[in-house]
Amino acid sequence: MKLLIVEDEVKTAEYLHRGLNEQGYTVDVARTGPDGYALALHHDYDVIVLDVMLPEMDGFAVLRAIRTRKQTPVLMLTARDRVDDRVQGLREGADDYLVKPFSFLELVARLQAVTRRGRSQEPTQLRIGDLEIDLLSRKAYRTGSRLDLTAKEFALLALLARREGQILSKTVIAEQVWDMNFDSNTNVVEVAIKRLRAKVDGPHERKLLHTIRGMGYVLEVRDEEAAS
Repeated sequence: MKLLIVEDEVKTAEYLHRGLNEQGYTVDVARTGPDGYALALHHDYDVIVLDVMLPEMDGFAVLRAIRTRKQTPVLMLTARDRVDDRVQGLREGADDYLVKPFSFLELVARLQAVTRRGRSQEPTQLRIGDLEIDLLSRKAYRTGSRLDLTAKEFALLALLARREGQILSKTVIAEQVWDMNFDSNTNVVEVAIKRLRAKVDGPHERKLLHTIRGMGYVLEVRDEEAAS
């Protein structure tokens, strides 16, 4: 899941960036209203976390501008516990509201809830052969046994599963999972795929994660095993 945090308080922004990364999210951060608006327009985010009190352009103005172009779910943050502020945000098109200081666990739960509403047509459970993936609980099972995955490994598996049968290049994977432009000298994708394959396919005769030489990787059930 890719998030945008628009927050001018450095400590808060760094805390959210670190914590959400540890939860497996890919996170971009903007420190001003105009920067947040520009990122929101040029990238496709699953959720935008938008502070109300921002320099140059406040959160309400950013929200209004975003809503003229996109319907990306927005969770607003404010240090002012005023009903008028919350009502204004919701009327401007916010999907949820959270008052500072807030619990990080509550923020994550609200992000998950907003995402579910935003993806009402997307299933929360995926099944590929005997591989089961629960996108809400962030758990995966193969033949009923739970896979011990790190946050990034789960994000990688979820990406491949959502695009079952599609070949994903290293560039796409690096951008979606690590939010980085792929550098041919960096083997982060190959290392992650190797570790994920060991956990998903290692003890099983039927392999699901395949390498397409010169193109990328694909997760799918094959009737006849090809070289992988």
